[in-house]
Amino acid sequence: MMETILEARHINKSFINAMSIQVLTDISFEVSKGEFVAVTGKSGCGKSTLLYILSTMDTDYEGELYIDRQSMKGQTEAALAHIRNEKIGFVFQFHYLLHEFSVLKNVMLPGLKLNRYKAGEVEHRAMERLKMLDIDKLALKKANQLSGGEKQRVAIARALINDPHIIMGDEPTGNLDKRNSEIVFDIFKQLAEEHHQTLLIVTHDPGFAQRTHRIIAMEDGRIVQDQ
Repeated sequence: MMETILEARHINKSFINAMSIQVLTDISFEVSKGEFVAVTGKSGCGKSTLLYILSTMDTDYEGELYIDRQSMKGQTEAALAHIRNEKIGFVFQFHYLLHEFSVLKNVMLPGLKLNRYKAGEVEHRAMERLKMLDIDKLALKKANQLSGGEKQRVAIARALINDPHIIMGDEPTGNLDKRNSEIVFDIFKQLAEEHHQTLLIVTHDPGFAQRTHRIIAMEDGRIVQDQ
């Protein structure tokens, strides 16, 4: 039986302005270890809102969220920040690298923050991940000296530094050309199939989604397909 890494149970979300607007309605699904899942849907369908909830960055919702079988309900902000750093790796459309730091230091930062290993071990682990993604030769370059595709690969290495239970991506190929999009997709596929890394990626790219293990399609804040 596959180990469940993430579970959403009956998640509902409304935005209250002059009136209440329902953004997510009765969202329920599970993600198992090693699954490569794409969340798709038109702009405004609620997929990015859902990702913010699943990543524990938005706690204002109804329903239940479990990460690694642990309920996120009632957790303090400090506890959620620790869970994010330890159990979730993030890859966004924009890489959010610190340009004044080297590639190596950028990858090390979440590991230093988690403080599970000494600095020397964090550096060793960062180099291992750069080697895995074939960018170890860039380790001492400043982040602002890299191409867009290289920056996104560094962001993936950074997401892997703490051996997260799940990597969450928000349009990680949305800012890349076709060649670099292919490279990033191939990295994700390799992570899932060779390293049993769990991935949940929001994407508007149907070609990307079609080649993942599973597509969760959304429309008007609901899941309309899960296969």
